Amino acid sequence: MPVITSTFQEITEAQMLPRLIRLGPNLYGASFTLMKVLPARYILRRAQERGALGPDTSIVETTSGTFGLALAMQAALMRRRLTLVSDPAIDANLYRRLTDLGARVEICPEPDPVGGYQAVRLRRLAEVRAEQPDSFCPEQYTNPDNPASYQVVAEQLHGALGQVDCVIGPVGSGGSMCGTVRGLRAHTPHTRAIGVDTHRSVLFGQPDGPRALRGLGNSLWPANLDHTVFDEVHWLSATEAYAATRRLHARHALFQGPTSGAAFLAAEWYARQHPDQVCVVMLPDEGYRYQATVYDDVWLAENGHLLAELPKEPTDADSVDAVDGRWTRLEWRRRAYEEVPGVWAKSGGAPVAAPSAGTSR
Repeated sequence: MPVITSTFQEITEAQMLPRLIRLGPNLYGASFTLMKVLPARYILRRAQERGALGPDTSIVETTSGTFGLALAMQAALMRRRLTLVSDPAIDANLYRRLTDLGARVEICPEPDPVGGYQAVRLRRLAEVRAEQPDSFCPEQYTNPDNPASYQVVAEQLHGALGQVDCVIGPVGSGGSMCGTVRGLRAHTPHTRAIGVDTHRSVLFGQPDGPRALRGLGNSLWPANLDHTVFDEVHWLSATEAYAATRRLHARHALFQGPTSGAAFLAAEWYARQHPDQVCVVMLPDEGYRYQATVYDDVWLAENGHLLAELPKEPTDADSVDAVDGRWTRLEWRRRAYEEVPGVWAKSGGAPVAAPSAGTSR
């Protein structure tokens, strides 16, 4: 008779790994159902092993998207109390799913002038932790277990494809790209990393501002973002990302979210330019959350996001301050932030680093 374990124990890393799908002669998609389940599970298991999650310890976190959903899934399976501090980016359907899973969700209605929603969410998170002394915060922006969880993805890619010459993926917390690429470079130090960001995100040197494209980019600097990992950075508009998401679905029957579309557009172009390289694009989540938006032509038209034709290539920039509102590419060359021409800090401003929620309570 087979041994029956708890549902939490049955969910293994193998079940969370992406499907590898060939998208071109030298391009493969690492297609996740929900990529953030991998770091959520890893972080919580490591916390249990270290004793940071006691019998009655609650979980608290700030998130506006899929990491919150991943935590809610894990907390439900572990029978743990979960409080999520978020903002209006959580739509009604996601809110319902989170609360169905038992999470308490707090919405911060207004952004900060500096630091946007992330800053006000972090302040509220510190207050929640003060109210719940026996709590654990996964701290996805600062916890090194976030990038460490992607070592299994690197091993999967290396085992399936051998030499991987380039990884292209969206950047938000920095965990998936930095963790996967570091793991691959243990085998192939030449492996290139192309980060995909959006305009008015501070991650790679632009000043903060309103962003329609969510799920990548940030108003704060995550400690898990290591700029020296990246060889190139591409910035895309929401309109371009949405159109690329629809192209990915139409051409490859991959029903993914808009961060996947953004990464796919950059990856498709790069793979064409380098036919001798084996390229992998990270596709973080499925598209069901976006059926009423990205996959709805009426919504796209009403919000000014219909695009007659996608650009065939990015515009090259020689500095961050030359990046405009279109798809733009910059050779980052594994440099530290301060070494790259035109970053915001060199024009009198400086991005706000995301603090550790564990030290701010």
